[in-house]
Amino acid sequence: MLFMVIEHFDQARVKEIYTRYHKHGRLMPEGLTYIDSWISADFSRCFQVMQCDDVTKLQEWVLAWGDLARFEIVPLASSKDTAEAVRKHL
Repeated sequence: MLFMVIEHFDQARVKEIYTRYHKHGRLMPEGLTYIDSWISADFSRCFQVMQCDDVTKLQEWVLAWGDLARFEIVPLASSKDTAEAVRKHL
């Protein structure tokens, strides 16, 4: 399943975040896959698409970074799958 992960950063700690990333990587448990990410121009948020079949993998990952960011995690459905589900009810 795909998830949109919105990380909310304390802008004063951005250098700490990137220092940890450069030293240790994404710190993702096996079974969690990084797809892509985008950073807001003011460094206040990171938008990541992640994939996993077990939501506890996301929870493990959040615990590895929770001291430096707050997380909002939104399950995603593709536009194609959503359109098909809606079409059945039209």
